[in-house]
Amino acid sequence: AIDGMCAAGKTTLARELQQYYEQEKIAVNVFHMDDFFLRKEQRTKERMEETGGNVDYERFFEEVIKPLKDNKKGKYRPYDCTTGEVAEGTFFESRRLNIIEGSYSRHPYFKEVYDIKIYMETQPDEQIRRIKQRNGEVMLSRFLNEWIPKENAYFDAFSIKKESLVITT
Repeated sequence: AIDGMCAAGKTTLARELQQYYEQEKIAVNVFHMDDFFLRKEQRTKERMEETGGNVDYERFFEEVIKPLKDNKKGKYRPYDCTTGEVAEGTFFESRRLNIIEGSYSRHPYFKEVYDIKIYMETQPDEQIRRIKQRNGEVMLSRFLNEWIPKENAYFDAFSIKKESLVITT
């Protein structure tokens, strides 16, 4: 699992690991927590106030974690923010290396299923620069006022950094 601050490089690290291992002829699955954004009907006041509740951890567990644990075929169905729907998806097999990246990838709902736990961080000014470059000025305020505080509450409440290999970018 690669968890940590938004814009710290989680997706980039997952992609680089995948490329490296595939060059070594080791098949890799990469799963993104961003693909499990809450559907509109799930965004209740109670759910949004829940620490770590702004991700569809139940669906991620059923569709990704459980098939991987049981070494069975699963169906990866990412949420599409443009349509507000869960995509039809694609089937996957458990592989020797399965990388789960994104904030909330270590949600306690998943229990302790990971062999390696990574926490990625960056300096706040660098985080802001990256978010602004990646998402634009308008979305930056949403990150600063909504998503970053929710992530920080999750990291603190569940000691995500404490129990991880820490990578600072």
